[in-house]
Amino acid sequence: MSENLADAARNRTASVVDLAQRLVRAPSRGGIDPYGSVLQILEEWLEQRHLPHRRLCSPDGALVGLLVEIPGAAPGPWWTLDACLDTASFGDEDAWSFPPTSGDVVDGWLLGRGSADSKLAAAAFCHIAADVRDRAHELAGGLAVLLDVDEHTGGFGGALAYLADPDAVRPDGVMIGYPGLDEVVVGGRGLWRARVRVHGDSGHSGSSRPTVGAISRAVHLVQALDTAPLPALADGAPFPLPPKLSVTAFHGGEGFSVVPDLCTLNIDVRLTPAFGESEARSLVHAAAANLDRAHPARHATEIDTVACWPPFQLGAGQEPAAALLRAAKEHGLQLRAKTAGPSNIGNLLALHGIPATAGFGVPYEGLHGIDERAHLAELPAVYAVYLRTVLDLLGPS
Repeated sequence: MSENLADAARNRTASVVDLAQRLVRAPSRGGIDPYGSVLQILEEWLEQRHLPHRRLCSPDGALVGLLVEIPGAAPGPWWTLDACLDTASFGDEDAWSFPPTSGDVVDGWLLGRGSADSKLAAAAFCHIAADVRDRAHELAGGLAVLLDVDEHTGGFGGALAYLADPDAVRPDGVMIGYPGLDEVVVGGRGLWRARVRVHGDSGHSGSSRPTVGAISRAVHLVQALDTAPLPALADGAPFPLPPKLSVTAFHGGEGFSVVPDLCTLNIDVRLTPAFGESEARSLVHAAAANLDRAHPARHATEIDTVACWPPFQLGAGQEPAAALLRAAKEHGLQLRAKTAGPSNIGNLLALHGIPATAGFGVPYEGLHGIDERAHLAELPAVYAVYLRTVLDLLGPS
């Protein structure tokens, strides 16, 4: 391309930051704030630039996202840039050194909840859509920008509505705009999550009649799960992380005088190719069966699967990771391809056979914590890398 994309990116920076500031100042905490105001900011921006877009809704009619679609002049693969507009909660607002909805730029940092995750990325991706629209006559395939407002709830309603939309073109790959300058996430452990109901005998805590309450039985189960053997990481294994099991919630009883007859546990198992859904399910069910044999109760322990995502890992040279890594190298950035321990939307997309990257953006601090902020000096380089990646993937018509 004749023009210098780095210069073009620098020219875009002020506009990207201005849009991101307005988004940060519109609170959109997942499951807390209504999302209409933050989406309206982007809708007005897109309408002013005549960029085609539409709202996405869940099957029950809830607003879950915004979709921008830029078709090229010729048939070809479609690629998606994805960023969430909902955010984590503020936590203890008194602990912040600036308002969580500040949106100010101080010493080169954009301040406020969502600045890092991921309103700055959303603003940049909308600008990239405008850049691509201006070149659409020479491109093949198309670009979609997905702006999810049901990400931090764990529902991923925007992504699910996008994949279910009969009018949307199925993407050949997705790039998720999580922050972090040094690496691009090309894989992640999957997850199997279950809610376990452990039963027991109820009664008065002062009764002379012996009781085996649900909490006592649940403690035995937690101890068994904590010590359950999991496969170790083998030397030279292509997937670089072992599985992991965690008990993440424990609820039972109230007050002091009643021994409860029900205790509920949340169990989170991180999956790998060598330890998948069937292995996780078998381990937890076996532990529950052992509990019921060793410490019988009137009702057997019940296990309900809440969610299951497969692990994923892009192969060497697989798009869109390969194009993103090439573009970064062209702009002087040496990114490390990483398989992450936590799951992300890439796991959900893998369930649908769609390759995804995550985790390349500007440096940040305080993500999901206090004093969230995003560093802006690197924004032109990040913008140029994503723009180059998209243009390379779309190619000439």
